[in-house]
Amino acid sequence: MPGDPRRRSASHVNRARNLTPHFIHLAQSRSDTMEMVSPTILNLIIFVLAIYVGYHVVWTVTPALHTPLMAVTNAISAIVIVGAMLAAALTETTLGKSMGVLAVALAAVNVFGGFMVTRRMLEMFKKKDKKAPTAGAK
Repeated sequence: MPGDPRRRSASHVNRARNLTPHFIHLAQSRSDTMEMVSPTILNLIIFVLAIYVGYHVVWTVTPALHTPLMAVTNAISAIVIVGAMLAAALTETTLGKSMGVLAVALAAVNVFGGFMVTRRMLEMFKKKDKKAPTAGAK
């Protein structure tokens, strides 16, 4: 079956497993030159890799697991808020502090929006109260 999600995720795992030794070798051979790379560039590389991995992880989730995935995403966003506050507090540059504040704001919007969507989904499953007919109605 070509659309089998288990087969797709297995191919992603095998691809990552095959690339891991190359990344380790690259890191070991370039460790002395990594001091010349700006920490901002390294953080940007990590950010892009996290986007790539996150995209492939979410893409391979079966449709039945999307609701639990949303709940976990809300929890992760709450952790991101704590990390962003720590990053903003520990940096000494204005750019770093402003990026930390922006990260806190965006993660807070994500958390509150996620809780609103979850509440609306749960309200769909509640039984609706049938109203008794009023005395003046015909």
